[in-house]
Amino acid sequence: MSAPSHPIPVELLLSRPVKQLCSAIYVSGRRPSDALKESALWWRGVGDFLRDRVEISVDESTHTVSMMLILDEIAVPQLIEAYKKDYPDFDADWAAEAARLIELGAITRRARHHGDQGCAILPLDRADRELHFTPVELNSSLPDVETTPWPMGDAPNPESPSPSIDKAQVDAATEAAFADPDAHTAAFVALYQGEIIAEGYAPGIHKDMQLESWSMGKSVTGTMIGMLINQGHFELDEPAPLAEWKDPDDPRREITIRQLMQMSSGLKCSGHTESRNTWELGVADHFWPYYEAINVFDFMLHRPLEHPPGTVGRYRNSDPLSLGALVRRTVEGMGEEYLSWPQRELFDKIGIRKQIMETDLWGNFILTGFDYGTARNWARLGQLYLQDGVWNGERILADGWTDFVSSPGPAWDIPEYGGQVWLNKPGKEPNLPEDAYWFGGLGLQRVIIVPSLDLVVVRLGHLRAMRPIEGEEPGPAE
Repeated sequence: MSAPSHPIPVELLLSRPVKQLCSAIYVSGRRPSDALKESALWWRGVGDFLRDRVEISVDESTHTVSMMLILDEIAVPQLIEAYKKDYPDFDADWAAEAARLIELGAITRRARHHGDQGCAILPLDRADRELHFTPVELNSSLPDVETTPWPMGDAPNPESPSPSIDKAQVDAATEAAFADPDAHTAAFVALYQGEIIAEGYAPGIHKDMQLESWSMGKSVTGTMIGMLINQGHFELDEPAPLAEWKDPDDPRREITIRQLMQMSSGLKCSGHTESRNTWELGVADHFWPYYEAINVFDFMLHRPLEHPPGTVGRYRNSDPLSLGALVRRTVEGMGEEYLSWPQRELFDKIGIRKQIMETDLWGNFILTGFDYGTARNWARLGQLYLQDGVWNGERILADGWTDFVSSPGPAWDIPEYGGQVWLNKPGKEPNLPEDAYWFGGLGLQRVIIVPSLDLVVVRLGHLRAMRPIEGEEPGPAE
């Protein structure tokens, strides 16, 4: 799929919301009306225009969701005005663009569900194109979840001591999490000393529902890197062994795994804070994997270098997707099946029976944002970090890994980012201890880990509360 070459990349306006709607229906099992209202991520202010005009259809036989926008003499001028309002410094021949859009007549984007690999955007030119991989059904080796005691299952553990807590305060905190309906909190779980002390769900949500988690998936990528280092496949400070960067004259060959973990690779990857005039793809490079049916690893591995490695810290999807490529190649180099490897080597070991990590059409995990998990799943992952990467006596993450990820990346001007996690070092959250750190995602998805309090807090929610406008997030946590 080539990049858009016109002022308004109309072919991208529907691609991400249709994928989100498809995932909400087939991954989360939510009602389409609720998902469309709360979770479809529209394009900046143009979304106000789109929401009232798109036609949506769901093909149950193929698990395909479609969105169509009619581009006529009434709609096109309104679309152009909305786009110009979003990007006042961006100029174009708007009369010619209006003529082009009207001649186009309509645009349709589709997304399709592919089993345990979730949903993927389909290409505009060939919506029926076959996948470039064979989907894999993921089966856990764990016993029945309802009869297995926590944390390896969901049953109460009679042998676990009850933590000493103020139940009234805990109950009040749980109620507060759902008190404001406009916050659209979906799920809330708190662990103290490894035990569930608080749990709640919004109406229509239940403990087994796979919920949108967005950039918390970056921390899962970081977790897999920590596992592979623990297994001896590479070291944190060695250059990332990626074939695309191995040429002796390629400056990217100096990028280390540590720098990728700390988002300081120096790869050129435009973000939402940069001018629309610089977006060669019609959208910032950082977001391109969410908008088009591309090979996400291939795209990021071919980004050129913009800054010397380790000198500039920036939140960019180039780094975790490059790490994702390293994970895939390492796993397959061991002769292991990539799509099921996380279930076997990570999730089964900590009591997680299913975590949906969506892929592109080539079977690459898009863990920068297209991932779904239950609140209890995320609590278990947080507990793994609280336990210094050890579970049931087995070291899963490299020794010292949690100290590394929770320490600031030196290339960042503000010490707010560690190794694929956010930090409270500058006191971003004054009500939390300084040692707190978290997996973070768009829509205020959080897994907060507080070592000094022996505490893990999970909050999952829908996007509606923070007005899903591209480039105006409450923080770069997408």
